[in-house]
This record gives sequence, structure tokens and C-alpha cells, in this order.
Amino acid sequence: MLLSILQVNIEEKIKNAPEDSGYEIGILIGSYLPLMVLVVLAYLLYRYNKNRNSDL
Repeated sequence: MLLSILQVNIEEKIKNAPEDSGYEIGILIGSYLPLMVLVVLAYLLYRYNKNRNSDL
């Protein structure tokens, strides 16, 4: 559901963007980077807690 909301905003930004392909790449990176950071952070927290609990 969240990805469908983000997709609309990305498509709109690309449609209204200048003819520069670097701008489009910047929009995509800027849109997905926060999501990827949160996924990595969640995985690291999960792994840390799993290892801590297995030591007990």
C-alpha cells in the first residue's frame, strides 16, 4: 500500500522533471533510500536481539 502511494508521487515528479536523466535518477534514489535504510536498521536490530537472546 505504501509503495503504491510513493509510486504516484515518483511518476508525477518524473513527468514534471526537466529532460535531464540525472534528475530522474536522483528522484528515485531519494525516494527509496529512506525505505532501504529503515529495512537495514530493522534487520540489524532483529539480528542483535536474536543473538542476545540466544546467549541467555
